[in-house]
Amino acid sequence: MGERVVGVAVDFSPCSKKALRWAAEHVIRGGDCLVLINVQPEGYYEEGEMQLWEATGSPFISLSDFSSPTISKKYGVKPDPESLDLLNCIAQQKKIDVVLKIFYGDAREKICEAIDKVPLSCIVIGSRGLSKIKRVLLGSVSDYVVNNCSCPVTVVKNLEG
Repeated sequence: MGERVVGVAVDFSPCSKKALRWAAEHVIRGGDCLVLINVQPEGYYEEGEMQLWEATGSPFISLSDFSSPTISKKYGVKPDPESLDLLNCIAQQKKIDVVLKIFYGDAREKICEAIDKVPLSCIVIGSRGLSKIKRVLLGSVSDYVVNNCSCPVTVVKNLEG
């Protein structure tokens, strides 16, 4: 792993892409390792390998591997071309390693677990900008991570729409 291990929580939504761009501009520097943390919902998987990874998460998946449609389908992730272009650009410009680690279960808990299991130096997470009522009813992943994790957290707000 690199000098620092910077995590970015991604689900490849516009909100997580904004967090990734922000991390590339403000946090990631040469020599770092960028670990993308993706959480798949419980019950999403049926294959034996994924059941084994439920407790620890998947192995680290290189950027070239998860760029392959066959590999991304195997793991159940769907990185869009824009995200893949952005990640390849970051990797080349900053001269860093980029890997993906997938966890299975509740996003709030699994992101906090990832921080300790990887371990991460810091994490950047997007915020969908839920209203106060929706945050109370649905629960905010970013609020939970800020209040329960063991490393510095940066929340990038999605001010659009």
